[in-house]
Amino acid sequence: MSFGGNRESNHDRRTQASKFPPGVMAGIPTSWTYDGPAADRIWQKSAIGRPSGDGKLDLSPAETLFVHHHRHLDLPTNDWINIALKQNSMLLQEYAILEALRVPGNKIILSTNMDLFSEQIHSQSWAARWSSNTHPRNSKPTSEIRWFHESDKLDATELHLWTIEVINSGRIPEVLVVDEEFSVVTYQLSSENPTGSLEVNETTDSLANLSDGITSADGMLFPSEDWEIQQLGVPSAGGIHLDSITCEIVQGLNPLSEGAEILSDLLNRGLVIRPGFKYGTRWRCYDKPLGEDHAPFLVVLPEDAPRNWAGACLASRLASGVNKMWLHPVAKGNSWNYLSITRPPPDSRWSNPNKR
Repeated sequence: MSFGGNRESNHDRRTQASKFPPGVMAGIPTSWTYDGPAADRIWQKSAIGRPSGDGKLDLSPAETLFVHHHRHLDLPTNDWINIALKQNSMLLQEYAILEALRVPGNKIILSTNMDLFSEQIHSQSWAARWSSNTHPRNSKPTSEIRWFHESDKLDATELHLWTIEVINSGRIPEVLVVDEEFSVVTYQLSSENPTGSLEVNETTDSLANLSDGITSADGMLFPSEDWEIQQLGVPSAGGIHLDSITCEIVQGLNPLSEGAEILSDLLNRGLVIRPGFKYGTRWRCYDKPLGEDHAPFLVVLPEDAPRNWAGACLASRLASGVNKMWLHPVAKGNSWNYLSITRPPPDSRWSNPNKR
């Protein structure tokens, strides 16, 4: 067995792909060229690494750690991890992600190796995933993968663009998040089109024609007699209460705030809107008249949305715990799309194996 092919690694947290430019940086064994007897079997059976000819296999740093722990291969040198961490301080987190995906049997091809199969994935994707009963040499990938540390910024607009393009490629957009104790949780992303069954032609006009309202807290109270707006309004002892965002529509403000624009969009989709405070969101939205069913959607205002993945995981988990879908509005010109971050089915929840 011999080691070689040391190449400088530029770990890009934007694309999360380990890139290997031409040339060699002596003493920095970020990529490991393994030419031991298991090289062909590791590639043929598990599609790990990149064949480099003459029975050799190029392994990324995360793949090197994986074959060390799960294929019982010695590390290139005793101080390999310390040196590799100097090149990529997130190596152990990336390994935790790869381990969570590969231990159940998934085939994971890093973005830098996709050309081996004449496949292309999104430039922001870290890797593509094949299920355990398939192989990259004779099938298409099931999903595209991105991963984040819990402290990483949540960019809903960029994530939504990535989600749409991955879905249009016929793949599932999967995100894995790793925390401070190297625990991994999986989410699937989607672009949702929440709609309800109520007729919406007169709702906006009815709001604009309201009168006799009096200030109450940060909203207004209106007489409850003959109240006919089914999509809005919270009954109280003093009448029907409308919050401050709804009052922008009532008062005909121009321009409307971002929140009022989103509310108008939700109303135009035929949804019944009620406060979402108890669920940590701005609104809970019903797709049927009140009393017929539970609210399937929770909608957050972008200004109140989680700023990092720790917050996004908490919001999504809370929503799934009450059988609702957490939606983050994303502006698209003069309209709104809705990014959903949800826990996948039990057979697609990739997490850490038992700790050693």
